[in-house]
Amino acid sequence: MTLEERLQRLEDDRAIRDLKARYLRACDTKDPDTVLDTLAPKGAVIAYEGFPPFDNRDDFVAIYRQMGCTPDIFDIHHAANGIISFESDSRARGQWSLYFHNINLAGRTLTQMGVEYDDVYVKEDGRWWIAETRSRRTSCLIHSVDEAGDAKVAVMGPAPATFGEG
Repeated sequence: MTLEERLQRLEDDRAIRDLKARYLRACDTKDPDTVLDTLAPKGAVIAYEGFPPFDNRDDFVAIYRQMGCTPDIFDIHHAANGIISFESDSRARGQWSLYFHNINLAGRTLTQMGVEYDDVYVKEDGRWWIAETRSRRTSCLIHSVDEAGDAKVAVMGPAPATFGEG
């Protein structure tokens, strides 16, 4: 690999890391337009354990707007341990560990989950996109909160089979 190719690979790695950060930050700040702008325009696959799968970004973002962009939902998506591997100059895979924290005021729940992401990224017209993003949950802690503000563990250990925002 030439020096120029190595430099391009480093720049691509950084662009992919920034892309994933932009996606997660947009989820936390309830910015569906930016979420949309991180997913591949054609044929994006979104398959998150506990949610129905999507084969395009528009349907996914429509559900995200409905479920995640309400004033009673507060999320934190904190990704770490990113590993990027390149299949070619225009295709890469990424693995991420995610700590997810959710406060759902309407549902009166506090949720924490460990999640593992497996992503595929494609470079088109000089720009990286998330072409596929899949997740599996590794752990879950859900507290229900009563009217007095006292929390009680409702789920601890493996994640339940389905998970709505909350």
